[in-house]
Amino acid sequence: MEQTTQPTPKKRILSAIKPSGELTLGSYIGAIRNWLAFQEEYECVYCVADLHAITVRQDPKELRRRSLEQLATYISSGLDYEKNILFIQSHVPAHAELSWMLGCYTMFGELSRMTQFKDKSAKNADNINAGLFTYPVLMAADILIYNADLVPVGDDQKQHVELTRDIANRFNGVYGNVFKVPEAFVPPVGARIMSLQNPESKMSKSEVDANGCVLLLDKPEDIMRKFKRAVTDSDREIRFDRENKPGISNLIEIYAAATGITREETMAQFEGKSYGDFKPAVGEAVVELLRPIRENTERLLKDKGELERIYKEGAMRAAHIADRTVAKVKKKIGFIV
Repeated sequence: MEQTTQPTPKKRILSAIKPSGELTLGSYIGAIRNWLAFQEEYECVYCVADLHAITVRQDPKELRRRSLEQLATYISSGLDYEKNILFIQSHVPAHAELSWMLGCYTMFGELSRMTQFKDKSAKNADNINAGLFTYPVLMAADILIYNADLVPVGDDQKQHVELTRDIANRFNGVYGNVFKVPEAFVPPVGARIMSLQNPESKMSKSEVDANGCVLLLDKPEDIMRKFKRAVTDSDREIRFDRENKPGISNLIEIYAAATGITREETMAQFEGKSYGDFKPAVGEAVVELLRPIRENTERLLKDKGELERIYKEGAMRAAHIADRTVAKVKKKIGFIV
């Protein structure tokens, strides 16, 4: 009798982006495009982290608009809502419930050492609220509630994954093997997209100069205008040199990422050409990269019934996992379940 071998279970990945601003070209190339590759190899859970967004005051109408727009953009970027669990964080109340319980197993000193709290406190001096201080605990709950194996992070988030591991190990040390201890997952090195106006700073949705940031849903004419105004340098050579030519190096990085060719191939293609030739070419490449995402997002946002069906189904699938984790934690702590 032949013995059948069971397939190895896929590892689970969790990632989220706050709807505190519009998604940018940097968000797509640095994060979302990596997610597309993950969905074939891993079991993926992706959410719109609206609970995290309110550590800073938000306009309610804008928060609702951005949350729906961000979910629609996830799907329009190629994330399959049947293969992946896509949902809005606040639609799964178990996140907040577990966050409170984990907060009782997190030390004040640990949260005090979080570098992002210090940075955000400096930027929001008139609103240093408790949520700003404790949101790493909510982030830990986001991860642990789904028994995530891996958490894709940049350098600025590694500290939060380490805190999550510390909380999980502390809880497991008291109550046994309750939580899977996650690992930070640094995706293959991709393009680091910088501001078009300040190429020594990362492109950000909170950028002061709107011309420095390309949004995923920008119109083609706005994208072209921003690239034509992009900061370069007095040297006329199209050459990658991040230290001495940060502006033109950023444009080379963007063109390579948008077209799928290498930096070297980009430099060879534009050898002898002027910045006046190169900057519009980069703009056109980005327009074509983002066109299907913008058009599909606009179409999906017009079909409110379909979008609602997707996010409700995603929340149900997420809650099926999350509620079981919370019930297990409650039982371990001693709550009546």
